[in-house]
Amino acid sequence: MFGYVVKRLLAGVVVVGLVSMAIFLLFWYGPSSPAQPICDRETNNRCSPARLATFEHSLGYDNPVYEEYGKFAKGVFVGRTIKIGPTAYDCPAPCLGYSYRTKVPVWTEMKSRLPATFSVAIGGAFLYLTFGIPIGVAAARRRGSVADKALVSSFLVISSVPYYLFALLAWLYCTVIFEVPGLSNPGYHPITENPASWFSGMLLAWVALGIYGSTQFTRYSRGAMVEALSEDYIRTAKAKGLAPRRVVYRHGLRAALVPVVTIFGLEFGTLLAGTIFTERIFDIQGIGFWSLQAVGARDLPVVSATALFSASVLIMSNILVDVVYSILDPRVRLS
Repeated sequence: MFGYVVKRLLAGVVVVGLVSMAIFLLFWYGPSSPAQPICDRETNNRCSPARLATFEHSLGYDNPVYEEYGKFAKGVFVGRTIKIGPTAYDCPAPCLGYSYRTKVPVWTEMKSRLPATFSVAIGGAFLYLTFGIPIGVAAARRRGSVADKALVSSFLVISSVPYYLFALLAWLYCTVIFEVPGLSNPGYHPITENPASWFSGMLLAWVALGIYGSTQFTRYSRGAMVEALSEDYIRTAKAKGLAPRRVVYRHGLRAALVPVVTIFGLEFGTLLAGTIFTERIFDIQGIGFWSLQAVGARDLPVVSATALFSASVLIMSNILVDVVYSILDPRVRLS
């Protein structure tokens, strides 16, 4: 197991490195000069070719691409000095660049927004599992019944609505029309300052994410559980006279959780990478909302940093899922 985990971690590091190269090349060889946004910002959209050439030189875009990528990679570990026009900025490690918009190190801003994104992800994921899996198991045990069909049909209707519309309607009805107590003032407040405000501000986002996400996990859990309950070892357990509850939860559920864990790992990684719609609609200043603002402002260092962060989180989620496989299902053997 230890050797497998080490191999997967090393492979993850290689993939992150390749992703960082791809992101760097994407902006370097883009349709316009990477220095164009900062030149437009600094000159009030009056960027002349001479001024653009000055910014390209200060940012190193007239150097070979491998040389500048080497500086970027080195800066992640030891920091570096970034020159934007005539001004030089000290960027401590891990240096992911300097924001064109705020003139603040990207990592400094990212750290300040991580707690909000983690709050969204953990609360939403908790509700995914708390409601999705038990309801899916209950529906599988009553497969073909009226309750099963009604449950599956209602969840299909909810999941057919685009999430951004579902979240927007939740915000509209709970905060504007009905002003539901405890849900009418969404937003992120640091838990260290006021736990009660943190909980009440995040609750509506969690409810929207939880209801919408649990519909998918109910379907996944139900399908996996139906398949698990039809296996030979389940019939053997029933033939031995084991209690139905033990057969379902001790033998069936453990095998049924394997595909669900795969989906949950990817979903949770996506939540950590930044839930753009959730953060934008419920005014949560997290990674997703920040990346959306950066795209609108053409803040390329922030865009590239959030893309790299998202890729790293998804890679780590996949590694954790692979390790959990062997714990949940003894039939899975890691070489």
